[in-house]
Amino acid sequence: MTSINRRRFLGAGMASFGSLGLLQAAPAWARGVVHGAGHGAGGALARKGSDVLSGNHLTMTVADATFVTGDRRGPAVTVNGTLPGPLVRLREGQDLTVDLVNHSADGTSIHWHGLLLPFLMDGVPGVTMPVVLPGETFRYRFPIRQAGTYWWHAHTMQEPMGHYGPIIIDPAEPDPFTYEREYVLMLTDWSPMHPHEIIKKLKVGEGYFNYQKTTLTDDYPLSAEERRMWAKMRMMPTDISDVTGSLYTFLVNGHGPEDGLELAFTPGERIRLRIINGSAMTFFNVRIPGLPMTVVAADGQNVHPVETDEFQIGIAETYDVIVQPENADAFAFVAEAMDRSGMGLATLASRPGARAAVPALRPPPLLTMADMGMNHGAAADGMAGMDHGSMAGMDHGAHGQGMDMSGMDMRDTSLLPPDVKVGPGLDMVAMNPVDRMGDPGIGLDTVDHRVLNYKQLVAHRPNADRRQPTRLKQIHLTGNMERYMWSFDGKKFSAVADEPIRFAYNERVRVRLVNDTMMAHPIHLHGHFFELVNGAPDGHQPLKHTVIVQPGGSATFDLTANEPGDWAFHCHLVYHMHTGMFQVVTVRPLDGGKGA
Repeated sequence: MTSINRRRFLGAGMASFGSLGLLQAAPAWARGVVHGAGHGAGGALARKGSDVLSGNHLTMTVADATFVTGDRRGPAVTVNGTLPGPLVRLREGQDLTVDLVNHSADGTSIHWHGLLLPFLMDGVPGVTMPVVLPGETFRYRFPIRQAGTYWWHAHTMQEPMGHYGPIIIDPAEPDPFTYEREYVLMLTDWSPMHPHEIIKKLKVGEGYFNYQKTTLTDDYPLSAEERRMWAKMRMMPTDISDVTGSLYTFLVNGHGPEDGLELAFTPGERIRLRIINGSAMTFFNVRIPGLPMTVVAADGQNVHPVETDEFQIGIAETYDVIVQPENADAFAFVAEAMDRSGMGLATLASRPGARAAVPALRPPPLLTMADMGMNHGAAADGMAGMDHGSMAGMDHGAHGQGMDMSGMDMRDTSLLPPDVKVGPGLDMVAMNPVDRMGDPGIGLDTVDHRVLNYKQLVAHRPNADRRQPTRLKQIHLTGNMERYMWSFDGKKFSAVADEPIRFAYNERVRVRLVNDTMMAHPIHLHGHFFELVNGAPDGHQPLKHTVIVQPGGSATFDLTANEPGDWAFHCHLVYHMHTGMFQVVTVRPLDGGKGA
């Protein structure tokens, strides 16, 4: 794709930025279907929940709508009339054709999140296709090469308004675990305020939606010295989420916490919960009080079973868990927002109307020294396990050893490699960004029960590529909170559209992501799976398409760049992506090395 085309596609794309569960397995009362219709200023009233689409040729129609949850009402976008849109149920090995019909007032697309497909079918306006304009139809065609739990969504500003839905791909061979029933649980956040208005308010004041700020009369466990330290750095220890429950209602399958979504079970049966975080801006802490969960898949890929009591799921991640409810009539499924400003809620019920106690929201978490990048661990964690001979010639660009921790200079740009642009878009530098993939997530390090972390994940099957990486690519996640500017290596995407991240076809590369901000970022690479460098046994590093990079820390993955084309690479916090934390990864040659 030429740079001229990329600019044209980018212009079109940026202009547009502006009762799931197996239905046959659940009785009618567990499906969460809302009956009746109505109309609002934005179009038809959106139905809560999803229909199911299966087969080789599907039609998905986008329309403007009005959505109502609790006492909130506002504009939405539906696909086939529902929010979320339809559950697309496929089978590994089939060929798929989808006609995307745009009946809405804005440009649209579908990105098939986590699916391996030709890059021109990836659905990213500005990178792989022009935006689908109102009144137009676009046809997607590609083979289904994998199995597992995934999702689809617009790659425009229609996404946070409801343009998303789950994908379940049944395997050609049976999974290595058994269950009697399954539910798909899509966690999302919805706002009655239009996304463009949200962006405007965040630009005016990044803490606009944070109602949990420190004050003279708060009861946060902070000493006077700690408060002075935060004030001196012009930072807020409660700055956990950009958009909070003050605006968002947190949904499970389109149902708010007051809707009473029920999921039927028979005591003693094994249930597979396919949990998808399809939200725009919310990390969720997922737990079922009194009921252990056994994690069996992450991002659609099977892992060795891990029993846990809670896990944090970043935007765009998926986890499959097995639960076996018994000894109670009901259990509460709780998806608590990471900043504890609200929760999504459903009930596992053995009979209609059964209810379990819903835990109160826990106290809001506070950021720590670790979230400032003030760890004392080894700074070279990204090179762990690499053969020294293969390291020769790598473009580390790393300097700033022997950092003085006592100075607490959060803006010491001398610590940055020379390829990171220093300017108004960068207001913090992590002093010692160590590997934080063993962290359970913000606010979960002090709970009194088991919490999942990335270092517990081990791939079920041996990885296909056992080669050592031949080079290290380091990428800094950068931003300026006060100006609400986000970027990679200090450069917004609009400034680097013609300078993609380049990988040679079939190259084996280690990528180290360094988070120079005090926010967690879920980073997604389109078109590929990568292997987390998490200390797993040789050949069993877990495969993922999205990784959370904790504040002030780093995360590392190994990538085999075996999917030719141009691929989006971005933070999946939608307003971070929209304001610059986006890049293009280009894998060449396009013919997979068969010719020039």
